[in-house]
Amino acid sequence: MTETLHRNVAHMQRVLAELGLPGEVRQLADSARTAVQAADALGVPVGAICSSLVFLLDGDPLLVLTSGAHRVDTELLGAALGGTITRADADAARAATGQPIGGVAPVGHPAPVRTVIDVALGDFDVVWAAAGHPHAVFPTTFAELVRVTGGDPRVVGA
Repeated sequence: MTETLHRNVAHMQRVLAELGLPGEVRQLADSARTAVQAADALGVPVGAICSSLVFLLDGDPLLVLTSGAHRVDTELLGAALGGTITRADADAARAATGQPIGGVAPVGHPAPVRTVIDVALGDFDVVWAAAGHPHAVFPTTFAELVRVTGGDPRVVGA
């Protein structure tokens, strides 16, 4: 029996293939809405989960890809980026990415989103990122994330 993929997950499979990313999207039985849930479902350290968080930097969308073991320090990051960072609400996150909070992927958005990538993700050979839906993830690497997002590697918090 063939499992029907959510449209966001099918879209992400196409995007990953177009970007030349070798990782296959994996649908999970349980939600991977949080880094802890994803790590538990995959049997990996929480730090190997790439949490995709949408913020606003002086009103413009900012995607922060952070290790699941870290919290984003918005004051530190805002100062480094030269602006004020606030958390985007669910509507703003979906408008910027086309995806729901808890399932925001690093790529596959309707338009490019400025992206910052937590350098701590480089501590892991494989990191797991959301694939457009809270029950879908895909494996990738820090280097691949930097390449396909054009993201700015930085310390984002602790």
